[in-house]
Amino acid sequence: MCILHLKIDYFCKDLCFGMSKKPIYIDLFAGCGGLSLGLHNAGWKGLFAIEKSPDAFKTLRYNLIEKKKHFDWPEWLPESNLEIDRVLRDFKENLLSLRGKVDLVAGGPPCQGFSTAGRRKENDTRNGLIKSYLRFIMFVRPKVIFFENVRGFTLKFEKNKSKGITYSQYVLRVLQFFGYEVEGKMVDFSKYGIPQKRTRFILVGIRKDIAEEGNLNAKMFFKEITKNKKSFLANKNLPQNPNLGSAISDLLKQNGLIETPDRKNFYSGIYSNAKSKYQKYLRINKEMDIPNSHSFPKHKPEIEVRFRYFLNKQDSNRNICNQTREKFQINKHTIIPLSGKLATPTITTLPDDYIHYCEPRILTVREYARIQSFPDWFEFKGKYTTGGKQRTQEVPRYTQIGNAIPPLFSEQSGLVLKKLIS
Repeated sequence: MCILHLKIDYFCKDLCFGMSKKPIYIDLFAGCGGLSLGLHNAGWKGLFAIEKSPDAFKTLRYNLIEKKKHFDWPEWLPESNLEIDRVLRDFKENLLSLRGKVDLVAGGPPCQGFSTAGRRKENDTRNGLIKSYLRFIMFVRPKVIFFENVRGFTLKFEKNKSKGITYSQYVLRVLQFFGYEVEGKMVDFSKYGIPQKRTRFILVGIRKDIAEEGNLNAKMFFKEITKNKKSFLANKNLPQNPNLGSAISDLLKQNGLIETPDRKNFYSGIYSNAKSKYQKYLRINKEMDIPNSHSFPKHKPEIEVRFRYFLNKQDSNRNICNQTREKFQINKHTIIPLSGKLATPTITTLPDDYIHYCEPRILTVREYARIQSFPDWFEFKGKYTTGGKQRTQEVPRYTQIGNAIPPLFSEQSGLVLKKLIS
């Protein structure tokens, strides 16, 4: 072979390698891995993920680091749960060395201080993680940013409604100062194949040099994901508007019971035949005959009687009325009997906020996961639940799922983001 042919051959190999190489991203405040799972399915490769909680990181490690080999974890960063401020402090030079090598930084800071579902606190220490997030972006300067947070992120706090700006406006301004073309919108995940009315603030930023080179703008993300959702779901044989029944009706307690493998003195449900396209899709590649984390709570008989009353007398998907509260002397802020014919309201980190649509009980962890579009092969680690003061320290399985971005929406986002930078 002549030298010219050798050069052409090597050039073609390099070209093919470059075309097949997956885009690289970093997941901040990664939780149990809902966002990373979606990006994995969309053809992205993770560099690393930052997550403070040991329990949430155990779940992410088991499913995405060990099972899927999804991350090319750098040697300089410990493969463990880490606080972002420690990473910024101890590995600043390593982060700076990543400039020009990272396609996407994804994820948003914890939302509890902003959430309208809880007690919004302007002085919540977790709100300060916004600045840590922005410092990370300043160090790494990825091509694209994908940021998610609760609706409350776009609202002013009570004390400062007449002055100042919202946190979302602050983030937009700083990212624009850093040289990003930015757009943020509220998105209802139920319009993207998720059986849950979950509205979140989504922000997309494109570095201006990338935007100018490709004639791009961040608004294109929202146009593309809206345009593509119908074909995306059709290609997966998934319904456009799944309801709660279509998500979890194969997981009823009446199917039968078996001892929970990882929870002493508790019983789990077993599968019935899949009854919907959504169930069939999430059961693909399931590894166990017993659904993971499908352990039923132990309700007292009087609680079950109360739940049956709620299911028979109260409007579905609405908080119980004052008359019912007085009848049972209930002080709890939220108790919602669910409807099997509708998408659920936004599920929170408190499982006793909701009553199963046809059985007098709260939902199981696996049913939570189904509502958030986690596949059944995805296993959750750590405690099932916790209470009291420990709720501020621990992130049990229900909380991991309640805090997550639905993987099915993340996958759609990942496909559009990949298209934008290609």
